Amino acid sequence: MSQKLKVGIVGGTGMVGQRFMQLLDQHPWFQVTSIAASANSAGKTYEEAVQGRWKLAGPIPEEVKNIVVQDAAQVDKVAGEVDFIFCAVDMKKNEIQALEEAYAKTGTPVISNNSAHRWTPDVPMVIPEVNPGHIEVIAAQRKRLNTSTGFIAVKPNCSIQSYVPALNALLAYKPTTVVASTYQAISGAGKNFTDWPDMLDNVIPYIGGEEEKSEQEPLRIWGSVANGEIVKASSPLITTQCIRVPVTDGHLATVFVSFEKKPSKEEILQLWQQFKGRPQELELPSAPKQFITYFEEENRPQTKLDRDIERGMGVSVGRLREDSLYDYKFVGLSHNTLRGAAGGAVLIAELLKAEGYIQPKA
Repeated sequence: MSQKLKVGIVGGTGMVGQRFMQLLDQHPWFQVTSIAASANSAGKTYEEAVQGRWKLAGPIPEEVKNIVVQDAAQVDKVAGEVDFIFCAVDMKKNEIQALEEAYAKTGTPVISNNSAHRWTPDVPMVIPEVNPGHIEVIAAQRKRLNTSTGFIAVKPNCSIQSYVPALNALLAYKPTTVVASTYQAISGAGKNFTDWPDMLDNVIPYIGGEEEKSEQEPLRIWGSVANGEIVKASSPLITTQCIRVPVTDGHLATVFVSFEKKPSKEEILQLWQQFKGRPQELELPSAPKQFITYFEEENRPQTKLDRDIERGMGVSVGRLREDSLYDYKFVGLSHNTLRGAAGGAVLIAELLKAEGYIQPKA
């Protein structure tokens, strides 16, 4: 690519916003040229705005340190400087919905890390390897928003990516019932151990709203596009528990599943090993070469050892075995702020650019 697309990060000072800065540093297609946040941060350089609040390992990328942070509410000004934006603001749901639609109506594509629009009927919620075809609904959304170039696309909840890809590879056998428990890192709450000392040596068996998301969002992912909206799938039946555990990054899931037509263990392992999606076909910059990696060792995947597989963009699976109540059980793992949050959003943007939905503004 001779000229990189200009990117704005709206909500750039929080943990996910910081992760965007790292991932987009030296990206072959995209370059951060604008950062926006709350009015409290506006007018400061990015380095000044995150002073004492930088949560990630590694330094602030040099190319963004001196960008002056703008007020995210000044939509026309921010949108006028970029080709598209990533949105990772921390606001009330209705405020996020209004803000993202305001940006989209300026003709600016919005790739959102937020949950506010996940159930808006004409907004695609995408895991690029799983349901890339859902981006077709953007045409209907553009008509509703009265824009030819703007739109909103969102990524799903970070925890479901620890098990939905593994189940997706087996859809031909028609999963009927899924029981999943997720053991979720504290970075999923935007915190580290300095922010949240009560998490040291502790497990909290509740994450507000997480279980409903984990049970319903996979059905939207596996849904279909009809009459300009996403219609969610009716099966499988999914029930979950979501638990906060004292690890920095990485969401691990234990999964039990039954099928209408039970596959053999060998068939499952072959499907996992061979599974590829649109990002692999297109060789997108952030796409993992091996999307699903299966570990034969009984004690893998482990969060600390395996969350960074394929630069944090792969999914790890292990301990596949038959179960006495369900057909099979297994363990899944994904990196929640890479595959699950900022990295997943970057991969969505790469897919949308490759498919012609994001282009340079005139």
